[in-house]
Amino acid sequence: MSQRDGFASGFFAGAIFGSVVGGVIGTLVAQRRDSAELAEDNEREQITATGNSNFDKSAKGRQIPSAASSGVEMEVARRSLEDKIAQLNATIDEVRDQLGNVNNNSGVKQYSERSEELQS
Repeated sequence: MSQRDGFASGFFAGAIFGSVVGGVIGTLVAQRRDSAELAEDNEREQITATGNSNFDKSAKGRQIPSAASSGVEMEVARRSLEDKIAQLNATIDEVRDQLGNVNNNSGVKQYSERSEELQS
């Protein structure tokens, strides 16, 4: 019975200790991320103020689209995805045809080799 009591208290102590350590690490990571985002926002504001539009694409991708352009952007993204899906389907069909030809040809060769072996 003493082993179970020792296990339970050790388990709960470990869970509490892990929670505290995880919370501290999470807080530190969140603060670093916040400071990086603040620096990026400041850089974006400086670029906007100077009129220079050559900022990196990752920052541009994180901007929230306006309500007017979001419908257009969604339509462009949908068409782009449909084109990519069509390309993937065409490639899959080509590979399927190639594999079908390989399997059919190898099956014919194997059958003809077996029939020759049986005849000899």
